[in-house]
Amino acid sequence: MRLVHVVGARPNFMKAAPVWKALAERKAFAQVLVHTGQHYDVNMSDVFFADLGLPAPDHYLAVGSGSHAQQTAAIMVAFERVVQEMRPDLVLVYGDVNSTLAAALVCAKLAVPLAHVEAGLRSFDRTMPEEINRLLTDQLADLLFTPSPDGDMNLLREGVPANKVSRVGNVMIDSLVSLLPASSQSAVLERLSLAPMEYAVLTLHRPSNVDDDVVLGRLFAAIADASQRMPVVFPVHPRARQRIGAIAAQTENGQVCLIDPLGYLDFVHLMSCARLVLTDSGGIQEETTYLRVPCLTLRDSTERPITVEMGTNTLVGRDVRLLAERFSAILDGDETWNRLPSGGIPLWDGCAAQRIAQVVVDWSSHS
Repeated sequence: MRLVHVVGARPNFMKAAPVWKALAERKAFAQVLVHTGQHYDVNMSDVFFADLGLPAPDHYLAVGSGSHAQQTAAIMVAFERVVQEMRPDLVLVYGDVNSTLAAALVCAKLAVPLAHVEAGLRSFDRTMPEEINRLLTDQLADLLFTPSPDGDMNLLREGVPANKVSRVGNVMIDSLVSLLPASSQSAVLERLSLAPMEYAVLTLHRPSNVDDDVVLGRLFAAIADASQRMPVVFPVHPRARQRIGAIAAQTENGQVCLIDPLGYLDFVHLMSCARLVLTDSGGIQEETTYLRVPCLTLRDSTERPITVEMGTNTLVGRDVRLLAERFSAILDGDETWNRLPSGGIPLWDGCAAQRIAQVVVDWSSHS
């Protein structure tokens, strides 16, 4: 049986790596890796393949950047040729990026079975392009792998048959668990002259935050003010580099250190040793929850509500006053944010990919 995995952006790589390895152990599948090239910067792509132990892609579609429509259409055209050539028995897509939806649409048109890893997540905010990708992909998928109970409930409410849905846990945590020992050997703190628990980490990449200079300026000014109490390390996403650089140059106070994007091992070590994390990323909300590092999410909604329920994640949106309040409270020793049970979130245990592999084996025996 031939399986095709489609990845296009950093979060996909972290989700696909453990699934690839778990399926390879079964020795019943020929696996093909397709990289759409949605993230095309070497620091955003190639280094992650090396850190995660993923093989070089069998097909690289090199679609690059563009509007959502341009990027999605380019992936569809290129991926359709791959599917027609490879004739896969099952295509696996990951998360909620444009590559995921584009591949799902191609599979639907060509009647190729589709599996969606990280299905069922909802922010209920359709102004987010990722929400549209999630909704449509889940309607097209034949196998839907959810990370948490809210994912199951969302899918059932949307009319997805229960026999298509498997709650397997969080594959992002699989990669985190497997690579934590290696990440602890990273010298990134030494390179940046940082001490554990004496800095914060910031990531920003969503268009709603970085494409509007007024919004970005207000956020950055608030973070710069907060950094007077504790330095903030900011690996800058390529799409934000030019704008951030210009705004940072106008900010006189604070200690915000702009650095180039990091590989996975370096970033995990940086994050795991941080006092807190500020982000607009989805996956980082999950990783900080597992690591028990408080997270302030610079968004008004999240498709990972379980992280908010557990207290490890606070939605501060663009409310700079709330951002400052929560930043200071954490530094002042407020521990009320952590409501995680001693064993953590069920099925966020590093074994989600093994459960996915078993479902695929069982599905293949009946298909």
